[in-house]
Amino acid sequence: MSNVSDDAASRHMLRHFLAALAYRTQKALRGAPDDFAGYQAGNGVRTPHELVRHMTSVIGYARTMLHGGTFSPPPLPSLADEITRFHATLAALHADFGDPALTAQISDEQFLQGPLSDAMTHAGQLALLRRLASTPVPSEDFIFAAIRTDDVGASQAEPVAPDARWRPDGSWAPLDADRSGVEGTP
Repeated sequence: MSNVSDDAASRHMLRHFLAALAYRTQKALRGAPDDFAGYQAGNGVRTPHELVRHMTSVIGYARTMLHGGTFSPPPLPSLADEITRFHATLAALHADFGDPALTAQISDEQFLQGPLSDAMTHAGQLALLRRLASTPVPSEDFIFAAIRTDDVGASQAEPVAPDARWRPDGSWAPLDADRSGVEGTP
């Protein structure tokens, strides 16, 4: 039998995950050069423009688990348009998770292990593509990131715990003598 407070806590965690997805997606896209949208890493690899559309599709698919139907977004002409639609779709799912009247066809665990994890993987792919395109994303300790559960928009906070060792050319400064060998340091 389901416990209402456990259900509310689970949905709160899913909403926070969506906020983390918004943050990480914007971190990967912030400061990208104009030509990044069409960057081709190789044959059969999605471009950033295609990846953001796919992320929207995955989040829209999650919404069908609450509303029924299907979701297949048509391609939009620009990466900026895709980003706007992605955040609007993210906001809609965020609102859905906050509506206790909606009953899902799958469990919260299935939302997490399926479409939400898939979308987060693609946010990581965007960051990887930035590095491959010679415009790497600065390193950050995400434990301390300023992620607000109620914010899934495109205007995300700047990093509050950037890695002091990261250099804009993508290389790393040497470890301080007192930090050498510390587990978890790059």
